[in-house]
Amino acid sequence: MTLCTRLSSLFVVPALLTVLVGPSARAAGGKTYQVTGPVLAVTDTTITVQKGKEKWELARSKETKGPADVKVGDKVTIEYTMTAVSVEVKAAGKGDKAAPKEPAK
Repeated sequence: MTLCTRLSSLFVVPALLTVLVGPSARAAGGKTYQVTGPVLAVTDTTITVQKGKEKWELARSKETKGPADVKVGDKVTIEYTMTAVSVEVKAAGKGDKAAPKEPAK
């Protein structure tokens, strides 16, 4: 690997991968987060990054911004959001506090 290629990996790849989510997700007002580390695995739908002792697997799609040639070993910074996929309401259990009752009039 040449010095130019290494410098490109160190500066260009992380800069381009900083924008992981599409503009529509940002417009919705979701908070963004970042993870930085070496790439452990790359597929068409995921990218796995090592952060300390943890492995972070993040979904990616056609709308994900960044270079197509990200490879294992590249150090990247990925910007992401957390989006609810589904919500299920649970009934209050015995240990859960019920909603406070309104005072009698």
